[in-house]
Amino acid sequence: MPKRLIATSSSSECTSSSSSSESKIVKAENSGNSSGNSENATWRRDVALIRKMRADMVAPVDTMGCHKLADPLAEPKIHRFQVLVALMLSSQTRDEVNAAAMKRLKDHGLSIQTIRAFPVPDLEKILCPVGFYKRKAVYIQQTAKILEDSYSGDIPDTLDGLCSLPGVGPKMANLVMQIAWGKCEGIAVDTHVHRISNRLGWIKTTTPEKTQKALESLLPRSEWQPINHLLVGFGQMLCQPVRPKCATCLCRLTCPSSTAKTGEKVEKLTKKSRKTVKIEKEDAFEVKEEPDF
Repeated sequence: MPKRLIATSSSSECTSSSSSSESKIVKAENSGNSSGNSENATWRRDVALIRKMRADMVAPVDTMGCHKLADPLAEPKIHRFQVLVALMLSSQTRDEVNAAAMKRLKDHGLSIQTIRAFPVPDLEKILCPVGFYKRKAVYIQQTAKILEDSYSGDIPDTLDGLCSLPGVGPKMANLVMQIAWGKCEGIAVDTHVHRISNRLGWIKTTTPEKTQKALESLLPRSEWQPINHLLVGFGQMLCQPVRPKCATCLCRLTCPSSTAKTGEKVEKLTKKSRKTVKIEKEDAFEVKEEPDF
C-alpha cells in the first residue's frame, strides 16, 4: 500500500527524504535543456516532480472525484447520465459533499426518469448542502428533459452538445467527454489547474479559458487528460490557494512562487487578491467573491 502524505509532517522530514531524488530529477531535466526549449523543459521537470509527490499521497479527488461517483454496474446510458450529474454538482462544491449527494441520488435511483419525476423542492433537499443546490436542481431537471426529448435518453457526445446544456461549460464538458465517452477533446481547467500552472510559471493567464488555450499550446496531447487529475490532487494536498505547503514541495527550489527558499510567510489574501472573478458558464451560480488563484 503506498504511503499517504500526512498533512502534519514536518518540512525537514520531507526535505531530507526527498532531496536526493528531487535533485536527480531536476538535473535530468536540465541536462537536456537548451535555450530553444526552456519552456518545455520547465513544465516537464515540474510534472515529473509532481507525479513523484502524487504517488505518495491520496487526495480527495482520487477517491471521491467525479470519475468515481457513477454506478459502474449501471446501464451505459444511465452511467453516462450519472457522470454528467456528478460533474454538474461538483462546481463550487467539495469532493466529500459531492460524493455524499451523489450517494443520496443513487439511493433514490439516479436516472433521467427519476430526476424528471422529482418535484424540484424534493430534489433540492437531496442535493443540499451542495453549493448552489437550488440552481443546480433546476439545471439538472432541465437537462434531463432535454436529454430525453432530443438525445434519445443519452448525453451528447460532442463538446458543443454538452455546452448547450444548462449549467455546463468548457471545463465540465471536457471532463464529461473524458470520463463518460473516453474521448479527450481538450484540457479541463478548473481553479487548481489555473492556479498551479500560473504559480509554476508555465503560463501567464488571467482566466480559465485563456489557461486552457495556453496549456493546450504548451503541453503535448498525451498530457491533456492526465494533467487535470494530477494538478487537482496536488492542489488539494499541497499547492493550496491559501498557505500552500511550499516547504514540503519538491518544486520549491525552482518554483517562482515558492516562499520556502526565503523563509517568508506564504501569500495572504489581500484586498487586491480578493476580487470578483469571471465565472465559467458551469460555475455561474451567482458567485460574487472568490479568493484569487
